[in-house]
Amino acid sequence: MKLIKARIQNYRSIKDTGEFEIESLKTILVGPNEAGKTVVLKALQQLNKPEDIDGFDEIRDYPRSLYNDITTKQVTADKVEVVKGWFTLDENDKKLVPIEYQNCTYVKYLHLDNSFNHYLNNAPEWFLYPSFKNDLARLAAHLDAQNMIAVPTSSPTKITDSMKLMTDKYGSNHAPSKRGTPDLFKWFESVYTSVDENNKTEEDRYARILAQMESNETKYDVLDILRANLPVLVLFNNYFKVKPLIHLEHLADRVERKLLDDDKHYDYGNLCLLKMLGFSPRELSDIGKTPDPDKNDFDGLKAYRDILDKRSYQLDAASIKLTKEIRNIWNPNPNRAEADKLSINADGQYLKVVVEDDIGVKIELDQRSEGFQWLVSFYVVFFAEAMDKHKNAILLLDEPGMSLHGLKQRDFRQTISKLAEKNQTIYSTHSPFLVGPDELDLVRVVELKNRDEGTKVHTTISSSDPAGLLPLQEALGYDLAQSLFTQQKNLILEGLTDYWYLDATAALLRASNMEKLDEKIALVFANSAGKVVYYATILHSHKLKIAALLDSDAAGDQAAQQENLVHTLGNSNILRTKDYCTGIAKPEIEDLLRETLIEIVKAEYGKDVKKIADASPSRPIVDIFAKEIKDFSKYKLAKAYIRWTKTNDATKLTADETEQWKKLIQAINKALK
Repeated sequence: MKLIKARIQNYRSIKDTGEFEIESLKTILVGPNEAGKTVVLKALQQLNKPEDIDGFDEIRDYPRSLYNDITTKQVTADKVEVVKGWFTLDENDKKLVPIEYQNCTYVKYLHLDNSFNHYLNNAPEWFLYPSFKNDLARLAAHLDAQNMIAVPTSSPTKITDSMKLMTDKYGSNHAPSKRGTPDLFKWFESVYTSVDENNKTEEDRYARILAQMESNETKYDVLDILRANLPVLVLFNNYFKVKPLIHLEHLADRVERKLLDDDKHYDYGNLCLLKMLGFSPRELSDIGKTPDPDKNDFDGLKAYRDILDKRSYQLDAASIKLTKEIRNIWNPNPNRAEADKLSINADGQYLKVVVEDDIGVKIELDQRSEGFQWLVSFYVVFFAEAMDKHKNAILLLDEPGMSLHGLKQRDFRQTISKLAEKNQTIYSTHSPFLVGPDELDLVRVVELKNRDEGTKVHTTISSSDPAGLLPLQEALGYDLAQSLFTQQKNLILEGLTDYWYLDATAALLRASNMEKLDEKIALVFANSAGKVVYYATILHSHKLKIAALLDSDAAGDQAAQQENLVHTLGNSNILRTKDYCTGIAKPEIEDLLRETLIEIVKAEYGKDVKKIADASPSRPIVDIFAKEIKDFSKYKLAKAYIRWTKTNDATKLTADETEQWKKLIQAINKALK
């Protein structure tokens, strides 16, 4: 399953984050220090935490400013909702449930006392007790009548009275079934033989009640199946470090005597290392204490050699695995001969992690940089946790790679993307190097404006605190500085959403071999139509090829008429959306995807505007969306389109849309040939 949405309330600095979306692969939380990023990750982990992680503690986890509500019993821990998650089913999950449940959403929420509730969205409805009440009463009356005929002296109200006593305790939220109302179900099964088999009405009534109860039971089963298959959420932070020298017997003693709590962060990385090796601390310690067998004891010598060989092979295999992964990031240049090699060695009661450099010198891990140590620790913990129950886990990374150099953080960003292909990943950062310029749709801004409101999580890129957006601004600035003058061909776009639509649609058409945007063209967005001229002037001064794509709304018209822009680019290199979108008065780039966006809005907002759009074919689609949809956001719509392109191909576009985009891409290629 994949986490698609979450909400956190009543937890430490959080009063209510509001609902925020989670991307299917990776989601990035940005924000300044003390905004609450770590708190968000810790709360999310509770949705399905590893067994050795503590649950909520009302003394320490309930917002301190509200704690008087707990002590005065105005609220109770079992009623305080803390974290709620919405999960979609993947293909493996769908195989486990009936077809009518395969498109449902599993929702789980936890209270402060660590109790939970769960339910399903987009699934068959429960048959609740009120829908059974009349049929059960009529069935009881029928059974009384049957009983009176069979035994004339019996009370005709006996079954009716007992039925009423049994069902009076059921409220409108009970779902009669074997599990939901066991006593009622047991009675229901027992009376079947008393139903007059010649009475079709009562036979049908019994069958109808049974089908509804079985439907309820199926829903209970599906809930149990999905709960059991919920991915574990694994939180990794910078405290989990692998130490270069481990005394095995001391560690084994601490494990067996359960003395790890006071030094949990120290031991966690070391225990993960041993888990990855396939040994317990005691096993390796005992091997180190095993005396040499008698030289004439050939069986003993062979057994001793086998033990040492097994240890050696497992240590070597782990060393090779770690070395390969570390080299991919630490020195990603394939042309460089890299000799840094990790080696895990056992010597008596000591387990050592050493690094061999390019001239063969071996040094302990703690003599390398903090960044290198962090990478080794990360992979040790990840490999260990991914071996069994965490194989399909959701990874929660708290400020990953902060001790890495900026350029190595950028390389590590690609590693996170690779991890996210198998393990959905959510990570927090305030480093611009861990936010790619093409990843702004993955960003959630975390801010804490004041303690009264508490921590908020924004799905859109917005924040009243400039510090919250600083990593995004720095990421864009760095990317712009790196690419602005490196490409000979440049297309200037009005804003970020224009960039997303063009980049995503061009990728769709390219993948389907319908049309190819020249890959040497750099896409540059100016943040507004009015700023296009400044970008054009700067690029023109470096004698680069430039074109601009402007919407045909008022802002685009004004920008297109600027004398400096016309002088710099020439009319032929100022492309307008109206030239590729017929029949609309002032089309914006969204109008090139009019029909597809109508369907996306229907799914995203639950609002169908097709009839309105068809009735006003010349009206820009964004105007219709803005008028008909509360809290409409162009940003949110563009992000939804990007998600749509990840699961659809170009054939899902309408014929008109495909033709319009082909003409636009051909015009861009021609202008910058």
